[in-house]
Amino acid sequence: MTESGETPAHTTPAHPYLGGFLAHLRQERRLSVHTAAAYSRDVGMLLELAGQTPLQELQVQQIRRFVAQLHGRGLGGRSLARLLSAWRAFYAYLARDHGFFRNPCTGVRAPKSPRNLPKALSPDEATRLVSIAGDDPFTVRDRAIFELFYSSGLRLSELTALKPTDISFSDATVRVTGKGNKTRVVPVGSHALKAIRTWMETRKTLAKPGELALFVNQRGTAISPRVVQNRLKAWGIKQGLPGHVHPHMLRHSFASHVLQSSGDLRAVQEMLGHASISTTQVYTHLDFQYLAKVYDEAHPRAKRKPSKP
Repeated sequence: MTESGETPAHTTPAHPYLGGFLAHLRQERRLSVHTAAAYSRDVGMLLELAGQTPLQELQVQQIRRFVAQLHGRGLGGRSLARLLSAWRAFYAYLARDHGFFRNPCTGVRAPKSPRNLPKALSPDEATRLVSIAGDDPFTVRDRAIFELFYSSGLRLSELTALKPTDISFSDATVRVTGKGNKTRVVPVGSHALKAIRTWMETRKTLAKPGELALFVNQRGTAISPRVVQNRLKAWGIKQGLPGHVHPHMLRHSFASHVLQSSGDLRAVQEMLGHASISTTQVYTHLDFQYLAKVYDEAHPRAKRKPSKP
């Protein structure tokens, strides 16, 4: 274990098949270290449950029993679906490279779990958050970060990976590398562009020579996701916003507010970088909640109780 508490990426897996699978994920599928580590944990759970039973002898009913056992331990539907996805990928690798002829995970489904709607700020709350006052270097930086989050709906990992060259002021866009190393170009609003331009001038006095990150910390190196989370939480409290404000909340706010204004689900899907529109469709529920609230507050007969006969 490293000084930061993380397991080194080069740790050799104990199972003979697992090392090859992780090499396949990193070298062929080009997944990140963190994603590959998650696959490793999930497959490790399968190996633990299988015990002395060889992988090629596992049957579909045993996989179903494993899922039921894990569900009984408290794992929810989403966690189990992720596990099954990793197990299926593992068996697909075994079929390709080790001659396995059957995938016992095929057709096994995780139990459904209630889908929690993402929390979003109201337009007024989002405006209050991004309108932080001050001209010290790190307030200037934070304002640019928050404006960009809300303007373009970026993921936290996408924002911290940005370089100055990813911003196009002429086109009012930002080039983002998202999940699966997929690149997309997202519009950037005028307020965010103004905040970023101001930050870039300030950045010149802070960034270490040769530093490529757009957003840097006190040491002049790339800002970490944890610092962004902490700064956003602190500013949310200072601006008097209810609850814990986190980066994904600004992404949710961007999506729901654009959808409320445009109704264009496909456009929101493209801007968020969702591979499937079903992932984006959760925002239609947010949109309906918003519209229902407006209806209740505005329609003259919405709250009127029927008179007794």
